[in-house]
Amino acid sequence: MSGSKPDILWAPHHVDRFVVCDSELSLYHIDSAVSSELKAGSLRLSEETTATLLSINSDTPYMKCVAWYPKYDPECLLAVGQANGRVVLTSLGQDHNSKSKDLIGKEFVPKHARQCNTLAWNPLDSNWLAAGLDKHRADFSVLIWDISSKYAPETAVATEKVRLSAGDAESGLVVTKPLYELGQNDACLSLCWLPRDQKLLLAGMHRNLAIFDLRNTSQKIFVNTKAVQGVTVDPYFHDRVASFYEGQVAIWDLRKFEKPVLTLTEQPKPLTKVAWCPTRTGLLATLTRDSNIIRLYDMQHTPTPIGDETEPTIIERSVQPCENYIASFAWHPTSQNRMVVVTPNRTMSDFTVFERISLAWSPVTSLMWACGRHLYECTEEGKASSLEKDIATKMRLRALSRVAVYDGKVKTLEPGDGSGFVLFICQYSSYSSAFHLCSLLNEKDYLATKVGDLNLNVVAMALSGYTDEKNSLWREMCSTLRLQLNNPYLCAMFAFLTSESGSYDGVLYENNVAVRDRVAFACKFLNDAQLNRFIEKLTNEMKEAGNLEGILLTGLTKDGVDLMESYVDRTGDVQTASYCMLQGSPSDVLKDERVQYWIENYRNLLDAWRFWHKRAEFDIHRSKLDPSSKPLAQVFVSCNFCGKSISYSCSAIPHQGRGFSQYGVSGSPTKSKVTSCPGCRGSKSDEKVDLSKDKKLAQFSNWFTWCHNCRHGGHAGHMLSWFRFLPFTSLMSSQRSHQLFTPSITGPAAGPAFGDILLWCYFTYWKKSSELKMNLL
Repeated sequence: MSGSKPDILWAPHHVDRFVVCDSELSLYHIDSAVSSELKAGSLRLSEETTATLLSINSDTPYMKCVAWYPKYDPECLLAVGQANGRVVLTSLGQDHNSKSKDLIGKEFVPKHARQCNTLAWNPLDSNWLAAGLDKHRADFSVLIWDISSKYAPETAVATEKVRLSAGDAESGLVVTKPLYELGQNDACLSLCWLPRDQKLLLAGMHRNLAIFDLRNTSQKIFVNTKAVQGVTVDPYFHDRVASFYEGQVAIWDLRKFEKPVLTLTEQPKPLTKVAWCPTRTGLLATLTRDSNIIRLYDMQHTPTPIGDETEPTIIERSVQPCENYIASFAWHPTSQNRMVVVTPNRTMSDFTVFERISLAWSPVTSLMWACGRHLYECTEEGKASSLEKDIATKMRLRALSRVAVYDGKVKTLEPGDGSGFVLFICQYSSYSSAFHLCSLLNEKDYLATKVGDLNLNVVAMALSGYTDEKNSLWREMCSTLRLQLNNPYLCAMFAFLTSESGSYDGVLYENNVAVRDRVAFACKFLNDAQLNRFIEKLTNEMKEAGNLEGILLTGLTKDGVDLMESYVDRTGDVQTASYCMLQGSPSDVLKDERVQYWIENYRNLLDAWRFWHKRAEFDIHRSKLDPSSKPLAQVFVSCNFCGKSISYSCSAIPHQGRGFSQYGVSGSPTKSKVTSCPGCRGSKSDEKVDLSKDKKLAQFSNWFTWCHNCRHGGHAGHMLSWFRFLPFTSLMSSQRSHQLFTPSITGPAAGPAFGDILLWCYFTYWKKSSELKMNLL
């Protein structure tokens, strides 16, 4: 543009064309760079793209603003705003149809000449063109022209003001009567049509932002602000608008137009352009004067503010498309996060803004990340063994198929990592039982380990030549042979045979020998003082290393918790730690903060894996070993008047002459019906939950329910069908076994009503966080 920096406009319907406008209009075609050599007349935009000049238009001098016609036909029609206020329709020589010929050269002239600051085509009615002009005391600053009108200049308009030639007036290419006139005695600095309604126009006036409704031009909605330049609507959120003033950007919500919902960080230099990305939700780009940095504000995850003082959060970052100062930029209309920038000397660069990569690691060890509109998954080829070694995979497989709970004892089939052994010995609480267990365990797994390439016949021959002489050749050969053995038990055997009396460090500190075997050896061959020192030292080593075999020495005590802490820190195996610590004394072990932390983390893991039933079994097992961990009821039948829990009131308020059996707490057959809320004495018929109507039963049909006394249960719908057709004798047998049901109807095929069952059973719905129980009367 004349005397100013160049600007860029992408063609609305041709993704490979753009216009650079300063003192003239230059149309470029962008193409892929097939080779390193440039064609004649081409410019290098990036390593992948080049631009070729197609045409130049120099017929419109004094350009101040340009707007491209939004429809496909005519495809290269542009509106140019000039310094004298005129708006001229021009083309770049690409159209030859009659419609284009009728429009090209058409001029729209205001009553008084002053600068045209901005232009905006109506996106719905493409014949409407809005122009924003400088202030004039006797004229309007917002003029909406109809490009299809054929009005000739009025006689009242002075010839020297419109400066038209006789030929122009006669040809009918000059229009002086706008369709709408808005904003009298004010200046318009920026314009944009609101996409939600073709009759709404947002204008940045001199001291305010104004919304004009063309259906009633006498009224407008406005807010006083200095941020009136560069108004632009978010293409993905039509109620969100951005504008700027100096170095500050204001984000507006048109539904709350009293003040900005967000004011972005003030820049040290004045802003020259702001633009929403057309291919990415909530991404705003800003450019400051004399800068080669484009600042990006990501508002994709910004929630709608609830309170007046709440500001949405944004993620801010900067990109540098080129080394020189940037005059202007333009987002590509279809290519994701792509833009072209131009420098003051018309050097252009094609640039893609790379998305922030967000990683997501699923609980089942699946790694994925999102980049723009693409979702990628990481797969390892030929490295399945590394995944199998992951502790999370091990715990998941154990929880899925290998670990089971039987009669309060934990048993596992997991080999190799020591967790199976420690889970087994943790069933024994005393030291004597643990040591007795050492003598009962099968040693074949340890004695049958890989010997190596050494011939066992050589070992047997060496053992057959044993002698007590200290300086014999046999001792020297055995000491050499011991260093070549791979089996730790054979090494310990030769160390024992070649050791001095009372010095058995080669056996006791052979780390690959099981702890129980080393302890058994020490108990047999060491004196009391040596045994105490060895046990103490070995215990400390086990605690520091987090060796689970050390549970034999520490027991499920505080030292055992310290050992387990080292084990969890080293491996992350909260599953083994949780099951082991549940076998300890509730007063000493289970109340430890570390133990509670492991247990809760394991429960959260089961929930993350969607192992609802496994987590429920774990909770039941935990409640048996630790009664204090039994979860409290969280959902109750509430009174419609006072809102209090009826079950809680029944159990909390004592009643003279009666026990709690009438409220379903015990299995006593003597019970009275409660007809009012114990808290406020409101009528029971007005309770919020009506269990007597079949239409209310549908919400419980998929609930997992069971009797709290006998643990029999199933889905509520199945239970309803079962009790309807079950013979009464079976119900009576069930009543004698746990005193649960009292039939309301007698007969050979009659059972208790489902409402009575609901009044006597706990409904439990497996949710992600905890056991959810409903206590019903």
